[in-house]
Amino acid sequence: MGLISEVLLLPFAPVRGSAWAIRQAIQEAERIYYDPATIRAELARLEEQLEAGEITEEEFDRQEDALLDRLETATRTGAGTGDGTRQ
Repeated sequence: MGLISEVLLLPFAPVRGSAWAIRQAIQEAERIYYDPATIRAELARLEEQLEAGEITEEEFDRQEDALLDRLETATRTGAGTGDGTRQ
């Protein structure tokens, strides 16, 4: 950008910076949400809850379907790093 446009847009710099930070936070949240290792850990916790009697079979099935859908999306798109942490 030219100097004049930079000067004219200077009052909007905090907004542009905030928008960038929000986009970065959303990308990181999506990466973690679709990380196959994170999904597998959630599946394991879900099974433990079922075995402990904390949730019903119907609730288990509903949540398991949602997690398996997420896992399918993750493997199809190649999302996540595979270890549940940022690298």
